[in-house]
Amino acid sequence: MKRVRPLPSYLVQRYQGWKATKYKDNQAWYRHLAHEGQHPRAMVICCCDSRVHVTAVFGADQGEFFLHRNIANLVPPFTEDGAQHGTSAAVEYAVTALKVAHVIVLGHSNCGGVRGCESMCSGEAPELEGKTSFVGRWMDILRPGYDRVKDIEDKEKRIAELEKQAVIVSLENLMSFPFVRDGIAEGTLTVHGLWHDIGEGEIEHYSAVDDKFVPV
Repeated sequence: MKRVRPLPSYLVQRYQGWKATKYKDNQAWYRHLAHEGQHPRAMVICCCDSRVHVTAVFGADQGEFFLHRNIANLVPPFTEDGAQHGTSAAVEYAVTALKVAHVIVLGHSNCGGVRGCESMCSGEAPELEGKTSFVGRWMDILRPGYDRVKDIEDKEKRIAELEKQAVIVSLENLMSFPFVRDGIAEGTLTVHGLWHDIGEGEIEHYSAVDDKFVPV
């Protein structure tokens, strides 16, 4: 622990600026959130990618979204193995404790995790195949999606389609959670799949009827 250092000065300055302006102007709201607890409308499962700014894209206020980030916005299938599952725990808490009305899986363009999965599955990234690769073992979740797009000859088109498969696979895996299925059956929960083009600022949503992504 001796190697843990204080915050970089630029972050300290940004914090102080926030505290003196935005927090000061909205102090009552922040205190309301602190004392009344959170009541988010939706859970958003998105990528760790720093370019994916979920609250800005949807103009969300603090307390509106229950956010969970991981590599390539993946949801693993439901299991009862007793292991530690951060994403599964987040989904459980959002649905059963917070009672969110929506679970949204948000994929995006130029995803490094998805590109890594394509490289691993095509044999171009042996370093991700090892048991000690946390990224590789996490990206195993997306192998079924890769199998669906592997015959696309153009690599960049294959990767682009795999980004959308990351959303579809996650939606399929969400349906394996009993409390998600129960919420949908009872009409208290809906699930949604989105893909965001970072450069163009576009959003597409997955249409189950058409089995494809269409512009919002």
